Amino acid sequence: MKNLGCAFTGHRHIVNTHRSQIGDLISRAVAFAYREGCRRFYSGGAVGFDTLAAREVLRFRISHPDVRLCLILPCTNQDERWSERDKESYAYILREADEVSYISETYTHDCMKKRNYALAAEADIMIAYVGESVSGSAQTVRMAEKMNKRVYNIYPTLVRKEESK
Repeated sequence: MKNLGCAFTGHRHIVNTHRSQIGDLISRAVAFAYREGCRRFYSGGAVGFDTLAAREVLRFRISHPDVRLCLILPCTNQDERWSERDKESYAYILREADEVSYISETYTHDCMKKRNYALAAEADIMIAYVGESVSGSAQTVRMAEKMNKRVYNIYPTLVRKEESK
């Protein structure tokens, strides 16, 4: 059995027209990565796509107990300015994760970039939700591509579905 890693990266804000379909695409992406041999799934724990992906891995883990959710977080206080709802969701993911590692104790000017690099380094497969070329998520995708990792961006799939309506 393979023990590959799958990392997620994506925007904090999900396009409104994508909300109804993104869960299904993440679910299919997790199942695909699992079939490809991924057993470790990495999330950076940010609001938005990272949280959706982490929650899907936890759901998938119920029927696939060999799956591990690994959080690579930029700093211990990344949720400091988040809404109460987002903090509750984050706390749930932290409690349920199999592994949690922090790049830095507190926020630093480069802890996000270092977290992005760590996600790319751990990934054999990267599942992305990236529609903007200037973002931390786009940076993470570029890092993974430079490392010759397999990157699958679900954002264009959602745009194509939107345009075909």
